[in-house]
Amino acid sequence: MAECVAGIEIPDSEMARLVRATVLEAESGLLFRHSLRVFLFAAVLGERRQMACNLELLYVCALYHCIGLTDRYKKSKFRFEVDGADAARQLLSNYAIPEHDVTEAWTAIALQSCFGITEHMSPLIALVAQGIEVDLFGMHLVEFSKLELAEILERYPRDDEFKVKIIDAMARGIELRPHSAFGNIQADALERVDPKYRRTNFCGLVLGSGWAD
Repeated sequence: MAECVAGIEIPDSEMARLVRATVLEAESGLLFRHSLRVFLFAAVLGERRQMACNLELLYVCALYHCIGLTDRYKKSKFRFEVDGADAARQLLSNYAIPEHDVTEAWTAIALQSCFGITEHMSPLIALVAQGIEVDLFGMHLVEFSKLELAEILERYPRDDEFKVKIIDAMARGIELRPHSAFGNIQADALERVDPKYRRTNFCGLVLGSGWAD
């Protein structure tokens, strides 16, 4: 029988079970529970705002959005969001998922940190980012009932000192590829955790370019 939390039925298809098992094996408990909360927050917001999207695709995106921070990707040259998006695309390509949906899921994960942009895109892309916004920034909380929040947090609780630990997890996930933090929120995490980190400066890149002017 499928699990139901805060009125949301958690997908339990063959693909969904594979996604859950893969993420549970790869991620720490902190990241795994965060990902499940992101799914539930996003799904509740989708229902409340009448933003229709494929719940199973939302589940895949939410669970895979942090997988690029795990040990298997520490030596990657790409942004962790791209690693997660590529992993989701590879998974979805093994099932009878339309190419449009695969591309949309890839985009939702890849653009998860592009706040202010994703809200103007498809419901799936917008909801993935907004689910993250709820769990990380406490945004959109007024749209949830006390019962919904209690059910979600009882089933997938926030760790003690979650705020500090999630920043550390983000920084540790890309500490071997600091270049990937240029122009995104990962630079803030690295700057807080690694005293030796120096962020790449956009103005410096422009002023120091090879152009003669």
